[in-house]
Amino acid sequence: MSSLVNELIEAGIHFGQRRSNWNPKMGPFIHGTKNQIHIIDIKETIKGILLAKKFIAKCVSENKDVVFVGTKRQARAAVETHCGAAGMPYVTERWLGGTLTNFRTVRERLKRLEELERLVETGEIKNYSKKMEAQLAREHKKIYRNLNGLRSMTRLPGALVVIDTQREMNALNEAKNLGIPTICLIDTDGNPDMADIPIPGNDDSMRSIDIVVRELCAAATEGKGNRTSAPASNDADAPAGEGDAQAPRRRSARSRFRMDDGQGAAASPAAGA
Repeated sequence: MSSLVNELIEAGIHFGQRRSNWNPKMGPFIHGTKNQIHIIDIKETIKGILLAKKFIAKCVSENKDVVFVGTKRQARAAVETHCGAAGMPYVTERWLGGTLTNFRTVRERLKRLEELERLVETGEIKNYSKKMEAQLAREHKKIYRNLNGLRSMTRLPGALVVIDTQREMNALNEAKNLGIPTICLIDTDGNPDMADIPIPGNDDSMRSIDIVVRELCAAATEGKGNRTSAPASNDADAPAGEGDAQAPRRRSARSRFRMDDGQGAAASPAAGA
């Protein structure tokens, strides 16, 4: 634990935004101020990471996936690297509206991506005119750029991990509408109300983001090792309208997690830090 704390401090995760650019709701996570810069309480950061790891490991062990969202430049490399190794779906390009709330359409676009790739692999694309071949190549490039990280996601995720709540508001709103729990790395200018499990910390530092994503993906890998053979229910195949009906159930489960696990997990990291 002490090595993780030292690593986070060296990465500058405790440096927040300027005092003039902060969200008062982040007050409980702020330790103090230095040179007009808010200093984040590292104990709160560790607490958030440990709680998030516990939840992710449990979620993934129940045959659910966790989607990582980091479209800002500083987050892309870390998300792609660690999620690729853990086999978790991710979004590092623009969040497409309806990625969660209209998931069937996303799956159809991914099927189209597979069709286009088959055309290239089999050489059938050469049977088209040069103009059509170029058009298909552009279509492939666009779908690949936006959705390649979601190939492995065949159902709605069990949780969403977000880097920077300010930037990923659309993703958070979709998760909220569906009752999907959210884990967020939040700087002092963010809104902790958007996160079920907030991880207060610098969301602009590449090293900070890399460490947090690495730790959360390690929990996902651990959860995969404890997976059962029973498949989770496939929300993508649910009849139209059922998704909204299931939202209250998911939201209720999320609230129970916050009440049941919040206090127990909170005591551990503070002692370790």
